[in-house]
Amino acid sequence: MTTDADLTDAELAAQPAAYWTGLANQALVAFTRTWLAELGISQPQYWLLRNLSRNDLSPDGQGMTVPELRQAMSSYLRPEDDLAAESEILVDQGRLTRDEAGRLWISEAGEAARVDVKTHVPAFRDRVHAGIDDADYVTTLKVLRQMLRNTAPTS
Repeated sequence: MTTDADLTDAELAAQPAAYWTGLANQALVAFTRTWLAELGISQPQYWLLRNLSRNDLSPDGQGMTVPELRQAMSSYLRPEDDLAAESEILVDQGRLTRDEAGRLWISEAGEAARVDVKTHVPAFRDRVHAGIDDADYVTTLKVLRQMLRNTAPTS
């Protein structure tokens, strides 16, 4: 029986990229969500905090509604992510507040939670990147980006 480690370079070159990127995506998302859960926060909750923080992804620190947040996160939300439910948890925890117009705002506790998670990111990155030098990682991303350009719809 041949294992992945036994594949030659020629055999690897013939492998379907979609298969391997799909496996990588599933594994990395599962690892990330487990890691965040161990820190006491879900990935969608962390995204909510990041998107509402003027010190992170929010361009102006202004509150946003759930539909506005869903739109802002549309490129990375997963079908099972329920931002309304996740935001309610953060409101109950005092990490978000909601104004009379339904806009969510990050609280001091929410900002502290976001900053706390961010302090763990270097260790997370080290675990994911173990055994991979930065040059190989950059090359991999360049290859993936080129594949995206190669397969983009033409108008």
